[in-house]
Amino acid sequence: MSDNKKLGNYPKQMSFTVMVFWTGLFGGLFWGTIGYIASFFNFTEVSPHVIIEPWALGDWKNGWLGTVISIILMGALSIIAAFVYYALLRKFKGFWFGLGYGVVLFLLVFFILNPLFPGMKPFADLSRDTVITSICLYIVYGIFIGYSINYEFELNKVQVNEAST
Repeated sequence: MSDNKKLGNYPKQMSFTVMVFWTGLFGGLFWGTIGYIASFFNFTEVSPHVIIEPWALGDWKNGWLGTVISIILMGALSIIAAFVYYALLRKFKGFWFGLGYGVVLFLLVFFILNPLFPGMKPFADLSRDTVITSICLYIVYGIFIGYSINYEFELNKVQVNEAST
């Protein structure tokens, strides 16, 4: 049996853009859940609910339904963040770019977008625990997105080079 027939038995590899989509979605859902757990245990004053507070009316947004919708919304926004990383930084090697991307996202949310979220205090009024926990979560999120996308980009590049030889 030829090698081509053996390779035909394996499922086709996921396209790179689909992988970026799933990485962003999973990253947002997972790290949004970790952020909720951190706020539940009072490591941070900023809970995932702040994302829906400006647009939703009623007390339901502070209950379990608000938490679920907030985390799903974080997953959707994370898909956008993953595609931004893909567009700008996918060619850079190492986790430092993902770490920097997480810091940039932290600065974007806590300094530039802060007025959009009435449930979030101004940066100067946040506790030290909130700032440390939040920046750590953003850094680890950035490393997750950056390293995942960079790893797949490099793997895809190697596979293309091997296929062409």
